Amino acid sequence: MLIHRHTLISEDILEKEFLCNISQCKGACCSEGDYGAPLAAGETAQIQDNLEAIKPFMAEAALEKLHKEGFYEQDPEDETVTKCISHKDCIFAVFENGAYACAIEKAHHAGASTFHKPISCHLYPIRVSQVGEFTALNYDKWSICAPACQLGEQLKVPVYVFLKNALIRQFGQEWYDELDEIGKAYRAGNSSFSSRKETF
Repeated sequence: MLIHRHTLISEDILEKEFLCNISQCKGACCSEGDYGAPLAAGETAQIQDNLEAIKPFMAEAALEKLHKEGFYEQDPEDETVTKCISHKDCIFAVFENGAYACAIEKAHHAGASTFHKPISCHLYPIRVSQVGEFTALNYDKWSICAPACQLGEQLKVPVYVFLKNALIRQFGQEWYDELDEIGKAYRAGNSSFSSRKETF
């Protein structure tokens, strides 16, 4: 792990390469998994504030579930997550043109909503956790993302570069600019990053 300000960063985030390939994976992350997308503090309120703008982009079955049960729940670890349809599709997942898309993101791109999408989705394949006083960033390897790994390797796009906008959204431009310098030094085999390295 590398220490960067208040964060602990797995070397995999600097070393591994990743670039979403929707044409191959078909947006399977919106449908696979035991529970829906984790929602950070404040995100349920942000979605609620934009819900009327998001609804026109949602699937019919999702709208029915939304009306009856709402859009979020607590998972077995008491984490707030989006609800799923039949223990499969995220309530905000929309299947169109042969692939899944996100109704929240579609509403945002259309200029109808101020909320982009849950930060847990935006940051994937990075998963965030708390380790004492530090925020830990780890690379999460999932079999359904094999096409993204292959494309990332082909085009030489590191995870942290692929996730530039999401990381800036979460941690700020200055934090990212410094991470970019660390990443370049790491990938060049430069020892200048070593003073930030710790074992946890």
